[in-house]
Amino acid sequence: MPLPEPNTAWPPPQMVKPLAAMAVDDAWYSGDRDRIRKAYQKPGAETTSTGRRLRFWERPRNLAAPDHSLHVPLPGDIATTSADLLFSEPPKLMAETPSTQERLEELAEAGGLANTLLEAAEVCAALRGAYMRVTWDEELAQRALLTVHHADTAIPTWRSGILAAVTFWRELENDGTRVLRHLELHEVGAIRHALYEGTTASIGRVVPLTEHEETTPLAASLDKGGDGQTISTGIQRLTARYVRNMGPDRQDRRSQLGRSDYQGLHGMFHALDEVWSSWIRDIRLAKSRLIIPNGYLQTTGPGLGAWFDVDQEVLAAINTPPTAGEGITENQFAIRVDEHQRTADAIVREAVKLAGYSPQSFGLDEGGATVTATEVVASRSKSLTTRGKKSRYWAPELADMLEVQLMMDVQLGFSKVTPERPTVDFGRGSEDSHRVAETLSLLAQAQAISTEAKVRMRSPDLDDTAVREETARILKETGQGEMADPTQTGAE
Repeated sequence: MPLPEPNTAWPPPQMVKPLAAMAVDDAWYSGDRDRIRKAYQKPGAETTSTGRRLRFWERPRNLAAPDHSLHVPLPGDIATTSADLLFSEPPKLMAETPSTQERLEELAEAGGLANTLLEAAEVCAALRGAYMRVTWDEELAQRALLTVHHADTAIPTWRSGILAAVTFWRELENDGTRVLRHLELHEVGAIRHALYEGTTASIGRVVPLTEHEETTPLAASLDKGGDGQTISTGIQRLTARYVRNMGPDRQDRRSQLGRSDYQGLHGMFHALDEVWSSWIRDIRLAKSRLIIPNGYLQTTGPGLGAWFDVDQEVLAAINTPPTAGEGITENQFAIRVDEHQRTADAIVREAVKLAGYSPQSFGLDEGGATVTATEVVASRSKSLTTRGKKSRYWAPELADMLEVQLMMDVQLGFSKVTPERPTVDFGRGSEDSHRVAETLSLLAQAQAISTEAKVRMRSPDLDDTAVREETARILKETGQGEMADPTQTGAE
């Protein structure tokens, strides 16, 4: 896959639609009201051509009036919850060779792998996926680096459903007319760098890497006598991987990018923000207001207006009978707290369920309803099922990247271990362990589960022999083991 030809369209035509969808998801993820409104009201956006009623953030704003709209950051909470379920406890990385295991742990500790994975998983949930890449900087760190790159600044190339190459880009300068972009192409055995000077719609022309301070250090690392853009990695492996959030993309089943947790939920996000804005509007309108005769106002002089002292305790008498209806009238509207609360809670519950999570993961209870143990298990298992699905997308790609990191570490002379593909064990998340304990307690109270089944549910990684031994120990310690019938002692 070559770097783009000069003066071609940017981004490439095949990525225009996916990147536009990611931009909308990114606006929701950011939690910024202005970005959300801009995502739906930008020129050419399909907000008025269908004849339908505009959703909350699609409605034109009166710039002369105060902006009282509110945004509830539920999208960001969904992405954070996804990351917490996966990586609140770092996965166990296991290599067969002791020296390799030791170096793997050193790389993970020094590079802050736990935090890197948390960041990657959060962005992955919001933007359909995330890239992991292996790089290095000998001046800053004596080790190969495992970093994260977001999906909305990457152009992938797929072959047989497998990532064959990927071009990452970043804007170094953008004054609205001139755009300076750094492109970084990862392919098997090499990484290519180029600096382009163009416009918002065109990649423009190639300029030397030395024309910007952030890319100048790369010039010294380029292969001597080559094309002036390539750094050979010395290993026949791709130094980047893509992790899909979930699949498939329901709006384009042919896409390899996967789908965001927000897919299909934008309408509910609009509705939730409208409910909260309406609630606060009720509070704003319910402020007590006094309707008073003009005679109550105190003038400040011709043309200077008039005012009324709301803190004045005693008012001077006025020449009007008490029954004339011209006194002070109090006006105060009701605040529909219960209606707004129940509506908002219902929207949040449905949104997180459709995203693949249990309401309990977001601190929502069962609404006061009495539920059975089976219902508790079913409702709380949704988050754990989603965690299991996502971990299966992460495990093979993470294992590949860790192997490539070890290979580059050796290639660069930072270590002399034998690189190998580690095993990635996600174990039980903190929520998983808590839910399993609660589930076992409920089932035990209902006398609906055997001790052996409890052991299997608690430790699904145990084989049959280990399960039987653990079951026997529990029964013996609790005095529930089989005991000889005293009436049969000594019987033949």
